[in-house]
Amino acid sequence: MHLRAMVLERPRTPLVMRERSVPSPAAGEILVKVAACGVCRTDLHVVDGELPHPRLPIVPGHEIVGRVAAMGEGVAGFAIGERVGIPWLGYTCGVCPYCRTGRENLCDRPLFTGYTRDGGYATHTVADARYCFPLPERGEDAEIAPFLCAGLIGWRSYRMAGAEGAQPQRAEANEAPLTALGLYGFGAAAHILAQVAAWQGRRVYAFTRSGDSAAQAFARSLGAVWAGGSDEMPPEPLDAAIIFAPVGALVPVALKAVKKGGRVVCGGIHMSDIPSFPYRLLWEERHVVSVANLTRADAREFLILVPQAGVRTEVTRYPLQAANRALADLRGGRLQGAAVLIP
Repeated sequence: MHLRAMVLERPRTPLVMRERSVPSPAAGEILVKVAACGVCRTDLHVVDGELPHPRLPIVPGHEIVGRVAAMGEGVAGFAIGERVGIPWLGYTCGVCPYCRTGRENLCDRPLFTGYTRDGGYATHTVADARYCFPLPERGEDAEIAPFLCAGLIGWRSYRMAGAEGAQPQRAEANEAPLTALGLYGFGAAAHILAQVAAWQGRRVYAFTRSGDSAAQAFARSLGAVWAGGSDEMPPEPLDAAIIFAPVGALVPVALKAVKKGGRVVCGGIHMSDIPSFPYRLLWEERHVVSVANLTRADAREFLILVPQAGVRTEVTRYPLQAANRALADLRGGRLQGAAVLIP
């Protein structure tokens, strides 16, 4: 039996369709027949050579929804035909200081799906069963796929911005509540997170490219109380801002928009250089932090919350062989919501 895959053979070159033998899963692995794979901005960074040392040739893609087709020795908790999700985090060592202290997202020797192990731009893929998640039968495959990274990294960014629990929390003595949240870059991650934050009663302010009235209307339709260009100031100071756009120049812009003690979270794996800015923007105990990868606990928590919040995704479907067109549309800012490949 053979699989088809869109393969990156050299950075900054188009993906090419290749046919390969379907691999047999090793001990602890599952073979998954891919039903849908989201196209993430991280894939674009891999293809465009902005992330160092990919394993080449590599099959990109880490927002994978599919069905278990075969299981290696020792796999427990899954059944043939079961619907599963495969995320970015594909393996951790379990023994480094980060893994031993509950921070597997910072593992010293990780493997990442679609970057250092083959991903889901294919008809089949193999994954470490410990890093896969059972998925309920409700919802279409293509609409679920963006949850596996855009949703998860948005959720982790949201928690780092100060969100806790299902409703805005009363502040501790030295901690302000998160009630006004800014989202810079209204793409796949933001369009999911806006719905969660609005459902939890927070005021969401969406920042798009200047003049992008369609994206601003889209943001308001998903619960944002205000939407404007990233060059505009929100109508009230923000408790926190999350930057999803890979644009370093937005860091001082967001710092200017958050109140004293506010937090700016950089939610991407890659960003252009941050320009110098006056210290007064950081002063008064403002914070700038980054988010790296995700943990399996993040995924379990988020996937439980999604149906409670009634989150829906806006997706544009592409056939597998059109992966280069999907990446070009993402690169060119022509998507509303998320792109998804269908094998």
